[in-house]
Amino acid sequence: MATGRTHRPATRSRGIPEATVARLPLYLRALTALSERSVPTVSSEELAAAAGVNSAKLRKDFSYLGSYGTRGVGYDVEYLVYQISRELGLTQDWPVAIVGIGNLGAALANYGGFASRGFRVAALIDADPAMAGTPVAGIAVQHTDDLDRIISDNGVSIGVITTPPGAAQQVCDRLVAAGVTSILNFAPTVLSVPDGVDVRKVDLSIELQILAFHEQRKAGEEAAADGRTAVDPDTEEAPPMRATPAGRKGPDGDMPAVMPA
Repeated sequence: MATGRTHRPATRSRGIPEATVARLPLYLRALTALSERSVPTVSSEELAAAAGVNSAKLRKDFSYLGSYGTRGVGYDVEYLVYQISRELGLTQDWPVAIVGIGNLGAALANYGGFASRGFRVAALIDADPAMAGTPVAGIAVQHTDDLDRIISDNGVSIGVITTPPGAAQQVCDRLVAAGVTSILNFAPTVLSVPDGVDVRKVDLSIELQILAFHEQRKAGEEAAADGRTAVDPDTEEAPPMRATPAGRKGPDGDMPAVMPA
């Protein structure tokens, strides 16, 4: 069995704050773009702008890596690419298993950007017997009955869950029991995991709802600037409620007994 699964990122042992760790991929993406254009050095201001952060925060983040740049020259692009890649654990191959090969799972399997970033899709797993043996992105889908063996045989380090929400926790439990200690969850549900297991959640609907909030705010500001009466979303009263037929279901289960008119 591959031993990569038991390796933990070096960043934790060196005391790098989680907020800094979360920004390292942003710096790496910007630096990789510079490297592809054969740019040899970059200033903190230029790199911060490309990564979408302020330069003081960038310099503080890089100080945790022991990288301070050269006054009047800036940072060596290739060295920073290597340094950040090493801190993120991307200088080795990380096998990934995707569980739930529906539209989203298949799209992730076909995404070509994983390999260049240190990840290899090693296994595709689905609960539908009809999917077994079906090739997706050149990889044969395997059944969840064999999940433990698949994880072991491929030395999988990271599990990606793209199942319906009702199946996500069970899949998570099986991945953890098989030895997976890092999970990327696309299912719209909160997973319960033991200590030592890291979970990152991607919820596109939540991100869209946050954007809708900002759009509402901007609309209110524009209305105020035009002299029109605008409703402040912080003080807006709830709309009157009306009854809804009993037993009606919504996407998240039973609808409330009353809902906005």
